[in-house]
Amino acid sequence: MDIKEIQNLIKFVAKSGASEVKLEMGDIKITIKTGGEESRETAYVQHIPVQQPVQQPVAAAQQVETKKESQETSSSDDSKYVTIKSPMIGTFYRKPSPDKPSFVEVGSSIKAGDPLCVIEAMKLFNEIESEVSGKIVKVLVDDSSPVEFDQPLFLIDPS
Repeated sequence: MDIKEIQNLIKFVAKSGASEVKLEMGDIKITIKTGGEESRETAYVQHIPVQQPVQQPVAAAQQVETKKESQETSSSDDSKYVTIKSPMIGTFYRKPSPDKPSFVEVGSSIKAGDPLCVIEAMKLFNEIESEVSGKIVKVLVDDSSPVEFDQPLFLIDPS
């Protein structure tokens, strides 16, 4: 089972509303637990011979802060902009490495397929590409910040 399949499984469980899912396939054991607003969302991936779980917690305070940001974004007149959202839980980075410049800045013109940022999830760095062409209007997340699945990252003016 590769990282994409695990991420898709986490997305599916989050959308389904299930509180806990356990899956065992060969030498891999996966447990995904979700809960209410005050609880934590945790995903464990365990290779049985190694016996070391990989854990990805999301703090309740971050969830509340993200919801406030989402409400502020949706309440302002941003309907003409395209929102690029996080496809996974992880750590958001604006640069490919600490000594390199940011992928994009506010005001940068981009094309579909251009890299916007990197999200680190379980020691894997996933490059997030633009879905549309346009101009970066706003960067909604600070560099090196934790992000949740479906959290808004960028606003893009497609005109």
